[in-house]
This record gives sequence, structure tokens and C-alpha cells, in this order.
Amino acid sequence: MKSGMLFLMVLFFSFSARLFSLGNSEDTQAQTQKEEWLLSIANFDSGALSENKKSVANTVMRKLVESLNTINYRTRVSPEYAFYEKAAWERARSGAAEALAAKQNERSLLLYRGDPQWKYLRNTERIDVEIEKLRIALEKVDNNAPYVDTDPLFNLTKTNLDFVFPPAPAAGGEYRFCIDQKSDAVLTGSIAEFHDRFVVSWKLYTKYTRSVVWEDSIIFSSNDIDEAMAEIMIRLIIVLSGNEPAVLTVRAEPENTLVLINRSFAGRGGTDELELPPGPVTITASAPGYENLAFTAELLPGEDTDINIRLWPIEYGNTEIKGFSAGNVYHGALYIGEAPLTLRLPVNQMEYTELVYPDGERGTIVFQTPGEADFSKSIFLQTKFSAVKGRVEKSRRNYYWAWGGTWLAGIAAWLSYQTFLGMNNAINYDFAKTGSYNEKFYNSNVNMYNFSIGTFVALGVAAAVDIFFMSRYLYTANKGSTPIFRESGDIDDIR
Repeated sequence: MKSGMLFLMVLFFSFSARLFSLGNSEDTQAQTQKEEWLLSIANFDSGALSENKKSVANTVMRKLVESLNTINYRTRVSPEYAFYEKAAWERARSGAAEALAAKQNERSLLLYRGDPQWKYLRNTERIDVEIEKLRIALEKVDNNAPYVDTDPLFNLTKTNLDFVFPPAPAAGGEYRFCIDQKSDAVLTGSIAEFHDRFVVSWKLYTKYTRSVVWEDSIIFSSNDIDEAMAEIMIRLIIVLSGNEPAVLTVRAEPENTLVLINRSFAGRGGTDELELPPGPVTITASAPGYENLAFTAELLPGEDTDINIRLWPIEYGNTEIKGFSAGNVYHGALYIGEAPLTLRLPVNQMEYTELVYPDGERGTIVFQTPGEADFSKSIFLQTKFSAVKGRVEKSRRNYYWAWGGTWLAGIAAWLSYQTFLGMNNAINYDFAKTGSYNEKFYNSNVNMYNFSIGTFVALGVAAAVDIFFMSRYLYTANKGSTPIFRESGDIDDIR
């Protein structure tokens, strides 16, 4: 009996410890869960635009969502952190104080319930214990600052992510707008025309300041909308992420190298010092006669990053194109000249060349140039005779008929064999029962056996015919296709 009680006590304390650990893990998870900082983009005022230019407003709004959705987090400055810490403190204290007040009110109402003395005393003792716990919880909230993220996750409201933009709030109604949208800030603005150009203006209102913290504008032409949007995004991302901008300088050789940053033009031969939002940035460099280069660099807030680029010259070799007679040579879709001629091609590249003869016949080839510089190749392009009209369809139709016949022969062979097995089992059973064979039944079984053998022979013939027509169809269908070659020698003849 004592051992049983001891086992129950050990089990109880183990279960209690498990519950306590689960509670602590939930508290830790709640404290480490990242907060969100939500931005709501209101619909920009585009009433001043003419109807045929309303599409510009749609483009601006969609690019705002697509670009701002790349921000991962926002760093809170001291005043903003203090605002959210105070708000979290007030929420926690309000909840604890309301719970304590409700329990104290419950104790006061016990006096008017008319309970017997023993019951009244028992209930007051129980509620006094709960009131003391709630009082201690309130003191704990007062004495301990709540957990607030210094770098909460940045995100747009769900309506914005669906490319839906609520109407902009009236002046003075921004705070109520943020409460209704459950956001921490609202971005408003306007799009207007100015002498065949567009002016985009915007304002950022934050809930923690209850005021507009930043406003800006940009003017651009319709041909420069991509560059203008890139500039707008850089300014917005720097402000909304709450970080110091990073400074990037690119120097490139040769001097005519075209430099793109995040697919937008940044300069030739390099760039000036550019202020960009921290994070990954894609840099692309290209120049005629040189290999293109594209890579990603990580920019850190408040730091200068210098990048030096030297493009590698493209190495070339000669490829001579020849044919039965003179004809027009096309490199890809570009007309080059009349054969025979020599193409200057880069090393280790897949190339497509076509030779069109005066009678309309064509010789085509896809090949890979050698990997070494100054290579020399000779390619002879002969006419690819096209299949007779309707020949592919006829071969395919014959193949389908042969395939269907194979299936029918297979089904017939299986049914005849199963019938033969059934009749054979019946004959054996009759012989075991009577001691003799039924001659008529026996002859029928022999005939079924011969028929079964015939169906299997037919199945083999049908399979052979099917393979023949399948091979013929594949040959006919691919007869005029363009060959693909990977060449490594100096001189090659392709016929």
C-alpha cells in the first residue's frame, strides 16, 4: 500500500513539473515571437490625370507594393520604442487591473447573496486568495517593463498585398485611419501632370508621432518611369526600414561599361556615391566585346562599399559556312550574307546557323563552338529534304492501328488461354470422378488449345508489326529536324 502511494506521489510531481515546463516554454515563445510593424498604403489621388494616363497611376501603385514588400524589418528609434513600450505596458497593466477590480467587485457582492455564514466565510477566503494573486500580478506588471521588439517584422496590410488601396483619410483623420486599418503608419500621396510630365508626391504619417514625419516628391517623363520608381523606392525603403542608408561606389573597366543596379541604369564606367537601402543589391556590368557580369552584394547600414569591376574580353574564332551553291546565311534570325562566308564567333557558345538556297531549300544546324581562342571550323550545310506532305500523319495513323491491333491480339490470347485452362480443369475433374474422358469434350479442349496457340502467334506478329510501324513513325517524324553538334576539333565537315 505504501509503495503504491509513493508511486502515485512520484507520478503527480513528475506531471506537475511537466506542466510547469510547458508553461515556461509557452511564455518564452510568446516573448520571443516577433512583432509586426504594418504600413497601409492609401490610394494616391490621381483625379488630375487625364483618362488616357490613368495607367501611370496603376503602375505606380503596383510598383509601390512590389518594392516595399521586399523590406524585411524596421529598426525602431528611441522615441518610437518608448511609444510602443508604453503602449504594451498600458495594455498589460490595464488587463491586470481590470481582473483585480472584477475579483474585488465579486467579493463585495457576496454580502448581498444571502448565503449561510459558513458558506459566506468559505467563499470570502477563496476569493481573498485569488485577489492576493491578482494584486501580486499587478505589482509584477508595474515593476517589470514588457518585452518590445527593437526590430519588428515589416509588412504591408493584407488589403495592400492584394493590390487593394483604401481611400486616403482626410486631414486630421490619419490616426483613426491607422486604428481602423490596424496599421502603424499610412502612406498617402498624389499623382498629377505637369507639362507632359508626371509629379508624384507622398507623405508618411506614423501613429507613434501622430504626425507626418516625412514628405517628398519627384518629377519624371513617361519614358523615365522605371528610373523614377527606382528612385522613389530607394527613398521610401530607407525611411521605412528605419536604418541609416548604405553608400555604394562602383568602378568598372573598360570605360564604356554599362552598370545597372537592381536592373536600373546607374552609370557608364562606374557610378558616383549612391545612397541605397541596406540589404542585398544586384549589380550587372556589360560592354561590347566583353563578357557580361552579374552578382549580388550585401550592403550594411551606415557603411561605405567600394566595388571594382574588370570585365573579361570575349575570345573569338572563325567558322566557315559552305554549301552546294551560293545561298543566304542566317545567324540565328539575323541575315549575314551569301555563302561561302566566315563567321567570327565567341568561344564555347551554342550557335544556330541556317543556309537558304535559291530554290527555297534550307540547311540548318545547331552547334557549340570550341572552348579555345582563335579556333578554325568549316561547316558544310546540305539540304534537308522534307518529308512528303501527309507522310508523317500516315505513319502515325499506321502506328496507332498497329498498337490497337496488338492490344486486341493480347486480349484474345489471354481469354483463349483462360478458357483452355478452365476446360482442362473440368476434363481432369470428370476423369477423376468417372475414370474416363468424354471424347467430345476432350476434342473441344484440343481445339481450344490450338486456337490459344494461334492467338499467341498472332500476338507476336502484331507486336512485331507494332514495333516496325513505331520505328517508321519516329524516323519519319524526325527526318527533317535540325542536328545539334558539339565540336572540339579544329576543322570539321558536317553533312
